[in-house]
Amino acid sequence: MRLNYIANALGLILTDVGYFAFVPILFALFYQEWGCVLSFFVAGIFALAFGDFLRKTDKNASDNDELNDIKRTEALTVASLTWIMFSLIAAIPFLFNGFSFIDSMFEAVSGITTTGASILTSFDIPKSLLFWRSFMQWLGGMGIIVLFVAILPQFAVAGRQMFYAEAPGPTEEKFTPRIKNTASAIWIVYTTLTFLCVVCLWAAGMPLFDCICNAMSTLSAGGFSPNPESIGGYHSNTIVYIIFFFMFIAGTSFVMQSRVLTKRDPRLFWKSEEFRFYTKIIIVVSTILALFLYLEHNYSCVEAFTASFYQVLSLATTTGSSSENYHLWSLDCKLILFFSMFLSSCSGSAGGGVKMTRWLLIYKYIKNEMYKILHPNAVMSIKIDNVVVSNPVIKQTIFFMLCYFLIFGVSAFLITIVEKNLVIGTTAAIASLGGIGPAFGAVIGPLGNYSSLSIFTKTIFILNMLIGRLEIIPFLVLFQKETWNLRK
Repeated sequence: MRLNYIANALGLILTDVGYFAFVPILFALFYQEWGCVLSFFVAGIFALAFGDFLRKTDKNASDNDELNDIKRTEALTVASLTWIMFSLIAAIPFLFNGFSFIDSMFEAVSGITTTGASILTSFDIPKSLLFWRSFMQWLGGMGIIVLFVAILPQFAVAGRQMFYAEAPGPTEEKFTPRIKNTASAIWIVYTTLTFLCVVCLWAAGMPLFDCICNAMSTLSAGGFSPNPESIGGYHSNTIVYIIFFFMFIAGTSFVMQSRVLTKRDPRLFWKSEEFRFYTKIIIVVSTILALFLYLEHNYSCVEAFTASFYQVLSLATTTGSSSENYHLWSLDCKLILFFSMFLSSCSGSAGGGVKMTRWLLIYKYIKNEMYKILHPNAVMSIKIDNVVVSNPVIKQTIFFMLCYFLIFGVSAFLITIVEKNLVIGTTAAIASLGGIGPAFGAVIGPLGNYSSLSIFTKTIFILNMLIGRLEIIPFLVLFQKETWNLRK
């Protein structure tokens, strides 16, 4: 691994992160929150200064072609270090506002990984800080690396390795010859949808500031809201339906959305096998939950379907916002919601978790292996969208799933021992690893928070959130001995 490449790439990214840290200053000035101006200014200056320092360690940093031959290991390392450094920078405003270091890191990591778990016990905090929470999620939702591949000319060629290092899904989908164009198109769609969500929420009667924060949190599948009762706190079915629609969009591939808009053919959605799988399973699970709500909680048909579809989609897409306090629901309903936490969204979406493509691939793999029990000489291939999936991709997917559930099991075991609560241990482990946010129980449920948990538990959550957002592989690279064989 060439240290100068790592320093150059990381320095470029951190320099621009510094500029984004200045954006909340506009809200601090508008709401006359003078103390917050300093906190965001310090965060921005720190990012700019450290980024410039890293770039100066490489004498060739001004050469735009230097990064064009960046290796996969180097790209994976840059992706991991970028998210770690962004977490530290994002935590600075919280430190200035009286939060402890571990709580500041928890809120910052939860924001940039779009997890949505919070340590806030009161929402009586500066509005600029509430905006920062949602803005962090919006930046992290589509990917920090993807953003800078789109706007930095130095990543024109190296962007391909950087792009896939941040979200190493089972397939490498693209729709333009240049990865920079792909990244730019994704962010155009992402920004446009966020603006449309703001307009729709404002038209539905939500205050403009709340519209901006909730729109950014929804399109990023993050879930942070300036309302302490989340979306349910607005007491409007119209707002619930609007958020539901944009949550569903956030859970689909933005690459596919760009392709649909470019070709002006909505039928392309249904031609995607992953999209069909995603849509059908959301409908099936939501309908089952609606039936339980109708029978066990005396909900009307409309209320049952509204509540069930919203909560299942919110957990499946890892958005984590809530329209109802599902802590009060029956055990049957909670088990269905717990199952929903493992579903996930589509590859290339803003959502976290396993991704529907992997579940689809695993399902087909198991189906083929069962068939081979009866027909051992059969030669069968796995296809997704009529394209044969290679054996290396299948093996990597199986490895990912094993790592994912191993990390889930170990963290659930440790948290259960520390907190002496099985519900907190199991549900919070998947909520943090999958980027979901709220879990089950009165403490960390939809209207609860993570502030009362131990420092050890919060540390596990921070690691889980970062590992889950990076989809495990880039994070594991940091622990490989070969990665740290440094050279120029």
